[in-house]
Amino acid sequence: MQTNTTRKGHKPLAVGLIVIAAALIAAGVMSRRSEAEQLKESSTPVVPTVTLLTAVQTKGSAVELPARIEPWARAPIYARVSGYLKEWKVDIGAPVKAGQTLADIETPDLDQQLLQAKAELATARSNLTLAASTAKRWQGLLAADAVSHQEADEKAGDLAAKQSAVNAMQANVDRVQALQRYTRLVAPFDGVVTARNTDVGALINVGGAPGSELFVVSDISRLRVYVNVPQRQVAAIKVGDQAELTVPERPGKTFTATVQSLAQAINASSGAMLVQLTVQNDSRELLPGGYASISFKSAGDSNALSIPASALIFNKAGTQVATVGKDSRVVVKQVTVSRDLGNAVEVSAGIDRNDQVIANPPDGVATGDAVKVAAAKADASAKAKL
Repeated sequence: MQTNTTRKGHKPLAVGLIVIAAALIAAGVMSRRSEAEQLKESSTPVVPTVTLLTAVQTKGSAVELPARIEPWARAPIYARVSGYLKEWKVDIGAPVKAGQTLADIETPDLDQQLLQAKAELATARSNLTLAASTAKRWQGLLAADAVSHQEADEKAGDLAAKQSAVNAMQANVDRVQALQRYTRLVAPFDGVVTARNTDVGALINVGGAPGSELFVVSDISRLRVYVNVPQRQVAAIKVGDQAELTVPERPGKTFTATVQSLAQAINASSGAMLVQLTVQNDSRELLPGGYASISFKSAGDSNALSIPASALIFNKAGTQVATVGKDSRVVVKQVTVSRDLGNAVEVSAGIDRNDQVIANPPDGVATGDAVKVAAAKADASAKAKL
């Protein structure tokens, strides 16, 4: 009786285990079916949607480059004599004429050197007078056979030596007097005093090292403008070309500069050629030493096109762009970028105006990939206003 009861109790347990096993098997089957469907979906290639643009021609674009302004002539004024500054007559910003006195230097040591040189010259002249009379007297004695030729020649030689000594002393006096003329500092040409680095009573030493100048005089009626032109744009610039110059302190105002000379060599470190321009500055609105922007009016390359920089692909193969053919498949093309226009780049080779360029190519895009073209087409002129 007990055995029958035990058997009846085991029946529900067995049924429960069977149900649980069946549920686990069903769950595993459903999971595998779901994974299989996901794998099937992932193996199906996703066709990206792209936006196209049309490259625009860049004919007649301008090249804008940074430049620096220098005076037409700049003369640092150094001291040629030592002493003390007696007085200065002009300050910074003062216009000066050629030969105008800038300052006077007191030279007590040089004054004493001049007195000494004159005294030595007077002594040499006295000795010369005595030697001349002695030589003349001995020539008379020689005519009377009172002295030998040797003794007469010695007196004549002494006269020549005394004459040479007088010439040397005279040269020394002239040298000191010439130095005394440098006690007055003068302007070498018409211009403006752009620096004064001394004051009354300052000790003045002879010098020519940079930074030791007492004054700086600059001719700013006409200015030189120096600009480094990249090698790609060098061929478009020639002597006589005009360019527009702007400075930050005169917003909205432009000045006309003319190309005066070209360095005719590319700087290896910068990859650019130095170009010198000139600009009239009669109004004194331009300041030497300042920063400026130069805009060259270039005819440009008739085959050059511009596209946004976002359309470029950079990889180990070089610079490329992705275009779309009539079959909605990608064609990757190698291009040559001639210059950066700021918000766009100029492409001189590799594409033409009929190519449909992908504005933002997907990562890993390759020739032959299928793409979907968006309904709206971008235009390079909307991406970059040139």
